[in-house]
Amino acid sequence: MRAIDVHVHVPRQPGLPPRWNTEQMQRYFRAAPRPKDATEMAARFKELDIFGVLFSVDAETVTGEPPDSNDYVASIVRQYPHQFIGFASVDPWKGKQAVQEVERSVKELGLRGLKLHPPLQAFFPNDQRFYPLYAKCSELRIPVLFHSGHSAAGSTLPGGGGIKLKYAAPIPYIDDVAADFPELTIIMAHPGWPWTQEQISVAVHKANVYIDLSGWAPQYFPEELVHNVNTRIQDKVLYGSDYPSLQPDRWLREFDAMPIRDEVRPKILLENAKKVLKLDL
Repeated sequence: MRAIDVHVHVPRQPGLPPRWNTEQMQRYFRAAPRPKDATEMAARFKELDIFGVLFSVDAETVTGEPPDSNDYVASIVRQYPHQFIGFASVDPWKGKQAVQEVERSVKELGLRGLKLHPPLQAFFPNDQRFYPLYAKCSELRIPVLFHSGHSAAGSTLPGGGGIKLKYAAPIPYIDDVAADFPELTIIMAHPGWPWTQEQISVAVHKANVYIDLSGWAPQYFPEELVHNVNTRIQDKVLYGSDYPSLQPDRWLREFDAMPIRDEVRPKILLENAKKVLKLDL
């Protein structure tokens, strides 16, 4: 296996309208055409010899959009069990319903984590109204993947499409959650620019916090991030692409050209994800 991609967005669920920002994201990333369905996506990951972690984002309260269901994500995993595992997504504003949906998604659907997107879902992670959700994830022993840093969603639109970046700062928001739930595994998605130093600090300070490198082409990684990936946080960093916005083959090609130490590369591409996700591949 070449790599484990911990950040893969599913194709839109059949029967649902396109997402409001699909065309904007295509333009922003200058992305290749999106897969027409899950079968095409699975064939692509098999061709690249990459195992993927699938999810969507439920932001229905804020956007009004019907979400891809967790049942849909789980159905792809059941169809391609040697290619993917899945994470649930819930709208944190749905309160007890969101907590119940996480439990159902894990216990009945077999999903293995939770994806949250604070800017798109418009919430501060350390708002204690959402702490029952983290308590349930801690009880279920599943990781939570938080978007952190700049949001590609909404970028270049007037007013950023209404998305507010303040929700994505690692300190204090994600750092508070990590401190208050020390048994909860947290993955901060994406290099956390413009809070790169904060993100690195949280990963160094909190044993239960990791970073995925998705959503950024490696050639644009800040120099400070590259230095710390090679040194202090080499055991805390995971490969992720942000497919289909950023294609895995492009990410890996640029990563191959980076000055990453030989002993660090397999940690980022495979070993750290196996540990964090408890994968026996």
